[in-house]
Amino acid sequence: MTGSGFSGAQGPPDYEARLLNAVRELARELGRNGDDLQRLGPDSSLERDFGLDSLGRVELLARVQRDFGIQLDGEVFLTVETPHDLIGKMKAAAGVELIAAAEAAETADTGQERAPEDIVTLTGLIDWHASAHGNRVYITLYEDGDRSRDITFRQLKDEAMAVASGLLAHDLAQGERVAIMLPTSREFFAAFYGTLFAGGVPVPLYPPARPSQLEDHVRRIVGIVANSGAVLLVADSRTMLVGRLLRPQCRGLRAILTAGELSTHGIAPLLPRVKTDDIAFLQYTSGSTGNPKGVVLTHANLIANLRAMQYASGVTSSDIFVSWLPLYHDMGLIGACMGSLYAGFRLILFSPLSFLARPSRWLWTIHRHRATVSAAPNFAYEMCASRMQDSEIEGMDLGSWRLAYNGAEPVSPDTIERFADRFSHYGFNRNAMTPVYGLAESSVGLAFPPLGRGPLFDRVDRSGLTLNGIARPAAEDDPLALRVVCCGKALPGHEIRIVNASGMPIPARNVGRVQFKGPSSTSGYFGNSRANEGLFNGDWVNTGDLGYLAAGELYLTGREKDLIIRAGRNIYPQELEEAVSRISGIRKGGVAVFPASDPGSGTERLVVLAETRREVGAERGRIISDINNLAVDLLGMPADDVVLAPPRTVLKTSSGKVRRSACRQMYESGALIRKQHSVWRQVARLASGSAIAEAGQLLGGCAGWLWSAWAWAVFAAIVPCAWIFIVTAPGLGLRRLIAKAGARLALALAGLTPQVSGLRPFSVGGPSVVVSNHASYLDSLVLTAVLPSRFTFVAKQELLKNPFAAIPLRRLSCAFVERFDSARREEDTRVLEARARSGESLVFFAEGTFRRLPGLLPFRLGAFAVAARCSIPVVPVALTGTRTLLRGDDMWPHFSRLGVAAGGALSAEGNDWQAALKLRDKSRSWILDHAGEPDIAS
Repeated sequence: MTGSGFSGAQGPPDYEARLLNAVRELARELGRNGDDLQRLGPDSSLERDFGLDSLGRVELLARVQRDFGIQLDGEVFLTVETPHDLIGKMKAAAGVELIAAAEAAETADTGQERAPEDIVTLTGLIDWHASAHGNRVYITLYEDGDRSRDITFRQLKDEAMAVASGLLAHDLAQGERVAIMLPTSREFFAAFYGTLFAGGVPVPLYPPARPSQLEDHVRRIVGIVANSGAVLLVADSRTMLVGRLLRPQCRGLRAILTAGELSTHGIAPLLPRVKTDDIAFLQYTSGSTGNPKGVVLTHANLIANLRAMQYASGVTSSDIFVSWLPLYHDMGLIGACMGSLYAGFRLILFSPLSFLARPSRWLWTIHRHRATVSAAPNFAYEMCASRMQDSEIEGMDLGSWRLAYNGAEPVSPDTIERFADRFSHYGFNRNAMTPVYGLAESSVGLAFPPLGRGPLFDRVDRSGLTLNGIARPAAEDDPLALRVVCCGKALPGHEIRIVNASGMPIPARNVGRVQFKGPSSTSGYFGNSRANEGLFNGDWVNTGDLGYLAAGELYLTGREKDLIIRAGRNIYPQELEEAVSRISGIRKGGVAVFPASDPGSGTERLVVLAETRREVGAERGRIISDINNLAVDLLGMPADDVVLAPPRTVLKTSSGKVRRSACRQMYESGALIRKQHSVWRQVARLASGSAIAEAGQLLGGCAGWLWSAWAWAVFAAIVPCAWIFIVTAPGLGLRRLIAKAGARLALALAGLTPQVSGLRPFSVGGPSVVVSNHASYLDSLVLTAVLPSRFTFVAKQELLKNPFAAIPLRRLSCAFVERFDSARREEDTRVLEARARSGESLVFFAEGTFRRLPGLLPFRLGAFAVAARCSIPVVPVALTGTRTLLRGDDMWPHFSRLGVAAGGALSAEGNDWQAALKLRDKSRSWILDHAGEPDIAS
């Protein structure tokens, strides 16, 4: 070995980087994903990680000699395992010292606080953080009282990768959904991001919080799991009962597992490729049990929204964010947790149940950590302003808090003022209060106000708004003026408009439907075509909210579905709800105002539902009178019906919003005030329903078991006979005809005759190379049944170790190739070329192996190099159904429809490396389009 390529002023590290770039470029040509390659380093395997087979190594040798001026023996490329090994050989040839890139990567500190702009997936963000500063704390998590645990970026990735391996071991296919019903915990993040690394789609669910509402909760969860088609549920010991109750009612749910159980499978050898347009997760919005709406959010949607929110808020990696928001809600999961991944700020996290038990804990946590950012719905600020005792907050300092986001539900100007007035004495800056607007359909954020301006209210004429839908500024002395909170302007790259009922834009200060568009916009609701019909208006997305624009900023007046039209007036329920909540004896937040049908008059009735513990008749009469007086003052009319109900009657979403439509349905059905069943009765009712569903599944399973037993009997009867005839028959042609007849008979008797299309290329004489995907041990059987008997199968050398397989394969003149010994593999390739030139037609499984999970693996170059060098055509063949029929090493078959589709013959445009690459890419592209499985080459 000679050469001097490492001399000169550039220095060794530059050459090392050049070598890695050369290896990555070659790997890209071989089909590896560029984003994944950037994570590979000098100690990564040339074959397993970079995907360089023997032909790829030969090409790398040529490029090293050309680009570096170093002459290396060909044997070097057959023995080195990693770029680091190769650097050592080059170092010896050049006579210089190189610093190992792996050591440099471990000790280097990029100094970069924010992730690079070219990272376009959530998994890419985790990879970058773990690599750039793995020991930096991502989350400080309070799980039990005041005791906290830190989660570093490296720990986050390691724990997520462990769960990903477990999910793949449970046959999670790319794009399949995984329901996650976990509280705020370390396990949630491992399960959520582990699902992403495994190529799945997380579906966050809220764990049951109230045993008294267990039945309603399970029914809602069943609707979500069924709609999403989740195949696995990740739960913990506290929610296992709920999981077991819903599993029989969700036929697609294969298993219920804990994060701990999933983390015992080591590290998966091959993870699917995660792309920017992949679904990152399904965010289920607050809908009825029968019509759940799962918002589809891709990695691209989320990255775009995180980038826009960071720009609008000015948040940096030096900020500290405190959050108690639920992780199954977009504000907590995306705004806080994913925001930390993108911007790099420190996240302090604790459970929403801890906040509800002691709201002051939120503010004390901000005080303790000198947090600069936090967010909450309006009700949380109201609880702090009106319910906390002075003794709870004595000594508190909120001076560090510069961004207090208020969103996720209607923002009350009264709440803002009460909170600012009370906590200004504890260092809170009124201008920190930041009302914002967002919704899951826009990932999370849509409108933010200018930084540091503080809350802005618009005083409008009440009659103009309710009678004409026009937000005219009110006179200064107007005592009935209505205050509307400003939510700011659309995020950068996004647009907001107001339209009328016909979908046409209307002028400023006219109330109408709020629509938006931008890169954060969802593509629709998962598996819910009915809901999607009303979601879009061309390129614009309907929010379902009503509002108006003034000076380019958004003001919300209410939800379209909650609008009450009474005596020609538009009544927005929020203001009356807030006023009623302040009546003595009424539970704060326990009020719902909604319309109800009046069959007699054909109009809508105004109904006020209010929770109270007062049972004395005189007290209840006083409350009803106070409610009607408020209604007359605010709306000009009394309520048509006032319903006083016990606590927890008002139905709410998981994030605390009043479910007015659901309350209306219950009111009109007469079921609004009913005695709540005891927990044991709810469990019994759910268990009986689950038992009935489970019995139906058992009957279906019995039918499947009977077919599987029949299929085994067929194969047990035919295979030994075919084996004997193949071994003893005198001629190769006869032996291959026997194999073909046996394969066809076995498939026919088992009811598995494949649907075949496109076999015309095989009617033409002359040799050809068939290239097929590989999904099951039965692939060879299926191809033997449908291909002409003149084809020679190329098999792996390991089969020769099994005499039962080796004897008939040799009698059928199969060709054998070595998969692991590079030197031997080169020799086998030359033998295949000789057989092709002699007129033989060959069958290759270009992936070289198969796995249990669906997906097309990278193609090896051997088949295409043989075809290019011998100038014979390649015919791509796509097999479907065989993976389901016999998955992985499972020897118990499952009935499946089989298909064999052949493409047109493809010819190489030369006989060199590039010609083989193009031939491979064309063949693989055709098979990918027809195999019905995802592309997992990475």
